Amino acid sequence: MSNLGRLREFITDFTRLIDRAGSDEETVLAEGRRAVAALVATDDWLPEAYAQPHPQYYQQYLLHCDPLERFSVVSFVWGPGQATPVHDHTVWGIIGVLRGAELSRRFTRTESGGGLLTGQAEERLERGAVEAVSPTIGDIHAIANAVPDGVSISIHVYGGNIGAISRSVFDPATGAAKEFISGYANEATPNLWRGVKAA
Repeated sequence: MSNLGRLREFITDFTRLIDRAGSDEETVLAEGRRAVAALVATDDWLPEAYAQPHPQYYQQYLLHCDPLERFSVVSFVWGPGQATPVHDHTVWGIIGVLRGAELSRRFTRTESGGGLLTGQAEERLERGAVEAVSPTIGDIHAIANAVPDGVSISIHVYGGNIGAISRSVFDPATGAAKEFISGYANEATPNLWRGVKAA
């Protein structure tokens, strides 16, 4: 059985952070990165149902969405060889690696290239690593499982209900954008209150 209390406490603390910081992205990212790092430092809380790979596609499982859609918490599960296309988020995001490792490659738009993308060096994110994205600090990247014969899992916190937000995937050669809405792989979220006794 997973230690859901750890996830519940994280969500409670993150809700308080959003209540206090509001739209102050710098504060949310600074304090949020520390909170995500603490969450992924211990791997005893993610329910197995939200850690299952698909044989063909990476999975995006919703763990929690704030009732006002101010933030969402998602587990991304990567099977061997699985990767995202180059994509954006349009909101801030914090990513922490819980299991395995990931390859992250950021992209920027060229000023004079008519929207062409320039890729930066690929970075390997090991278990416990945390990074952030947003339209203000860099929002376009591609992620891949760095473990050739195993599963990797990362926990993502976004500044909105990411599965319902219209975003874009990009052709890395031309910069051409195509809109998409990701949705989620699951139809139910974890019962954060299982085992909690009334006060």
